[in-house]
Amino acid sequence: MKATQVLSSALNEWNIANKEVVLVTDNAANMVVAAQLGNLSHLKCYAQTLNLAAQCALKVQSVARLLCTFFHRSTVGAHQLEENHKLLNIPKHKLKVDCCTRWSSAFEMVSRFLEQQPAITATLLSPQVRRSEKDLCTLSEVDVTNAEDIIAAFKPLKDATTVMSTERSPTISRIAPLRAKLLNETKDSPGMSPLVREIKRAIHENLSKRYSSEQEKQTLQIAAAPDPRFKSLPFLSEVDREETYDRVVVEAAAQLQQNEKEDKEQTPAAGEEDPPNIDMEEEHRALSSSLLEDLLGKHFTQAERQSQPRSAYARAQEEVYTYCTRTPALHLSEDPLDWWARNAVHFPLISRLAKRYLCIPGTSVAAERVFSTAGDIITAQRSTLSSEHVDQLLFLYKNVEFSHEHT
Repeated sequence: MKATQVLSSALNEWNIANKEVVLVTDNAANMVVAAQLGNLSHLKCYAQTLNLAAQCALKVQSVARLLCTFFHRSTVGAHQLEENHKLLNIPKHKLKVDCCTRWSSAFEMVSRFLEQQPAITATLLSPQVRRSEKDLCTLSEVDVTNAEDIIAAFKPLKDATTVMSTERSPTISRIAPLRAKLLNETKDSPGMSPLVREIKRAIHENLSKRYSSEQEKQTLQIAAAPDPRFKSLPFLSEVDREETYDRVVVEAAAQLQQNEKEDKEQTPAAGEEDPPNIDMEEEHRALSSSLLEDLLGKHFTQAERQSQPRSAYARAQEEVYTYCTRTPALHLSEDPLDWWARNAVHFPLISRLAKRYLCIPGTSVAAERVFSTAGDIITAQRSTLSSEHVDQLLFLYKNVEFSHEHT
């Protein structure tokens, strides 16, 4: 209940309580309940979803064995490792330690292990280390092979996490294609080693349970449709593609009707306008138009008189057809927002859906980074900063681009 009150207070503070708000949070049960009680659309952070799937796979026993901290607790081992860096001409990089709250740190740790593996093996076999350390673990060829398998199995997940963590490009439209790609990548296939099969099975089972409701699937699929990079929706079956664009047409038509209704409500009723101030020039223009209608109207306006105004649904249907068939897909490296800035005039109905959906972040990473930035700003030496000044400093840090060129 308290979380709901905090959300309500925040919506009122930002004057968006009467808007269509989408709440993006982690997968915590209390946030799900808060969104339901607040009657808010809710989207679970995809980066954290990937984290949960990865953490599940990292519990595999063969993976856990590699995640040791020997060189961080042994001064003799650390010193000998530095010496072997020089002897073997290996980059002098520190070994990384896994952080339980950030699964990608495990990926980075195993990657660094593979890079440093010759120096690590030489250090563990050196007499200095073996004499000074007890219960010293040794590395076998199986361990190295397992590390390589781990990197291969986790790389798609690592890349997807990096893609979702960007702040200056729409991310909700990426969830549906990434989800389909990862589910396909983690399927069982011939030729897999037992460890890779075990890791991928754990990831697949965990990801399959996420975004499984019809409402979540429809939201993510509709969000991908107005992104010109994914508009062909190749990750869906033909039936699902048709159903998705049918929903896009219905939603675009409904939004058009709503806008037309609001325009009519804002237009003054007949008789309420100020009396027109007609001068001689305007009177002459009106007479000229009337005469032109008498002379040419039969030839140029007959077809218009016979045709009926198109419905909002028909207009939306035609626009969606043109968008899907007459425009090439945008390259994946391009920015969809730039594309819409150039093409909104050609697709006014779909552009409204693009504004509605592409503004939704697919993760809460950006918000969490703000908290980290606030921790850097508020230090012991700056503990008397007012909340207003902290807000201003955060805003400037996130939005002002400083030029590093000397003037």
